[in-house]
Amino acid sequence: MFESLSYILLQQYWWMIISLLGSTLVFLLFVQGGQTMIYTLGKTDIERTMLVNSLGRKWEFTFTTLVTFGGAFFASFPLFYSTSFGGAYWVWMIILFAFILQAVSYEFRSKPNNFFGKRTFESFLFINGVIGTVFLGVAVGTFFTGSEFIVDKTSITNVESPVISRWAGAARGLEAVLNFTNVALGLAVFFLARIIASLYFRNSIDNSAISARIKKQLLYNTVPFLVFFLWFLFALILKDGFAVNPDTKEVTMEPYKYLNNFIEMPIVLSLFLIGVVSVLFGIIKSYLKFDTFSTKGVWFVGIGTILTVFALFLVSGFNNTAYYPSVTDLQSSLTIENSSSSKFTLTAMSYVSLMVPFVAWYIWYAWKAINKKKIDQDEMETDSHVY
Repeated sequence: MFESLSYILLQQYWWMIISLLGSTLVFLLFVQGGQTMIYTLGKTDIERTMLVNSLGRKWEFTFTTLVTFGGAFFASFPLFYSTSFGGAYWVWMIILFAFILQAVSYEFRSKPNNFFGKRTFESFLFINGVIGTVFLGVAVGTFFTGSEFIVDKTSITNVESPVISRWAGAARGLEAVLNFTNVALGLAVFFLARIIASLYFRNSIDNSAISARIKKQLLYNTVPFLVFFLWFLFALILKDGFAVNPDTKEVTMEPYKYLNNFIEMPIVLSLFLIGVVSVLFGIIKSYLKFDTFSTKGVWFVGIGTILTVFALFLVSGFNNTAYYPSVTDLQSSLTIENSSSSKFTLTAMSYVSLMVPFVAWYIWYAWKAINKKKIDQDEMETDSHVY
C-alpha cells in the first residue's frame, strides 16, 4: 500500500503524523498547567492532595506523548533532530530536566520518610509546569521565526569533525527567548494549559471549595491567553516567511508567507478556524454555565486546541515552506524534503503508524476508566496509593 506512494507524499504523510503528535502534546500539557495551580486552587493539604492525584493519573500520558513525538521526529526527520537537539541543547536539556523533576515528584511526594517534605516536590511540579509549557512553546515558535544554525552535508567526509550541522550562536538555543514572538507563543501555551487544567479539575474533582476557585481562575487565565495568542497570530500573518522554490529548492523571504499559506490551503484554514472557535466556545460556555456545562468544556477546548495547533504545524511545513528556518544561512533551512529519512524508512514506518488508531483507542479507554469516579476527600483519606 505505502510502497505505491511517492517520496514527497510519504514525507507529507509523516509531517502530518508529527503535527498530530505535537498538537496532542499541547493539549496534554494541561497536566503542567495544573501543576502551577496547586497552591492557587488548593488551600489545605487535603485539597492539594486531591489536585495532585487528579493530575497524577494523567501525567504519564503527557510524558509518553512527549517521548513518542521526539522519537517520531528523530525517525522521520533525522536532520531536524540532529540539528536542533545537537545544537540548541540548552533549551532541550532544560525541558528534559524539568520533566525528570516531574517524574521524581509524583513518585516521592507522599512516600513515607520523605524528609524533603511535600512542599519541595510540589515546588518541583510548579517548575515543571512553567518550563514544560513556556519552553516548548518557545521552541515551536522557532519554526516560524528561525534559529541560528548552519547545515553543510559535505562535512560528513571530514575525518576530524564529521558533523553536518553546527550552531552559530553561543547561546545554544537560548537566544530564542529574546524573540518576543516566540515568548508570546510560549506564554499563550502556558495560560492555555492552565485553562484546560481548570476545566479538567472541574471534571475530575468533587469538591465545592475547589470548584468555586476554578471559575475565577478560568477568567484570570483566559484574558492573558487571548492577549499573547493574538500577539503571536498577528505577528505570524504579518511577518515575512521562509519560502522554498519548488524547482530550485532555494529558500527566500516571502512577504506574508504564512498568511498566504492559510489562504492557499483552505482546508488547513478551516481546521484552524474551527479549532479557535471551539476553544473560545468551550471557555465562554463553561464560564457562563459553570454548574451545568463546565464538565463538557474541557473536550471543546481540548479538541479545539488539537485542531488549532495541528493547523499551525501544517502551515509551518506545507506549501513549499521551510519548517525549521535558519536565520544565519537561509539555504541551510530545513524542509520536509531535505531533512527526512529515506523512502524505504518512511515506508516501513508508515505500516507501524497504522497502529496509531488502536493506541488512541486504548488511551481513550484508559482515560475513561481512570475518570469513572471523581476524586473526593474520602478517597484521598482511605486510598492506599496516593501521590
